[in-house]
Amino acid sequence: MFELELQAVFIDRDGTIGGTGHFIHPRDFVLYDGALDAIHLLKGKGIKVFAFTNQHRISKQQASEEEFREQFLSYGFDDAFICPHGSTEICNCRKPKPGMLHRAAAAYDLDLAKCAVIGDVGDTDILAAHAVGALKVLVKTGWGMGSLTDYRSSWAEVVPDYIAENLLDAVNWLLFRRL
Repeated sequence: MFELELQAVFIDRDGTIGGTGHFIHPRDFVLYDGALDAIHLLKGKGIKVFAFTNQHRISKQQASEEEFREQFLSYGFDDAFICPHGSTEICNCRKPKPGMLHRAAAAYDLDLAKCAVIGDVGDTDILAAHAVGALKVLVKTGWGMGSLTDYRSSWAEVVPDYIAENLLDAVNWLLFRRL
């Protein structure tokens, strides 16, 4: 088995670590079973774990970036990269643009080709990962099944490296089953 040195894993929030795929305020957010175990597995292997999320409700003042950051740190994430912009605002960080990944790479001296992205939306999470050459893992939770069926045409040119049942399956594949 070829072992790629995995420097960091970027994990989406809504629909990937918990919630419904829709906005839920950090104080009301509930993690999926196994999500904390997945984060702890990565950290136990010395791999950085970063949140990687679009949260346009920040721009609508329905939650603050600090509330999200505190939530992620309480789960054990090393840092959080959050796009607060709405879809009509011009920025380089809103997924599928890879700005958050580039910002993390600069801050933590990462080679993004030695990183992975785990998310439930093909046309945002997976396209952002593809843009920087990171491993692409799609989970079937949240919007994942819809990404694979109803919305597959919006990211048809990209194939995930792995399709996982959930976050824990994704992390186990990254750590133990990569070829």
